[in-house]
Amino acid sequence: MVLFYEAFRRFVNLIELLIFIRIIMSFINFSMYSNPLGRIVYELTEPILAPARGLLARLRINTGMFDFSPIVAMLFLRLILDLVRNLIF
Repeated sequence: MVLFYEAFRRFVNLIELLIFIRIIMSFINFSMYSNPLGRIVYELTEPILAPARGLLARLRINTGMFDFSPIVAMLFLRLILDLVRNLIF
């Protein structure tokens, strides 16, 4: 079980790193669609960010020009990681 938790923790850390890279890329106007690196980051993070974006829309949280879905997604990932850790240990 410890091996499973360690693998899951590393996976969550990788996803969080990719989300952070996507945030940086959006600030420097890095093209997510025409660049191969941007496309990979987009395709790996969008399945996680889209539900967070949908949750914010359903809750009618108007964030203006800022996208808070990465923060919501990272909090949710940490919540799941803590839940798995508490179940195993």
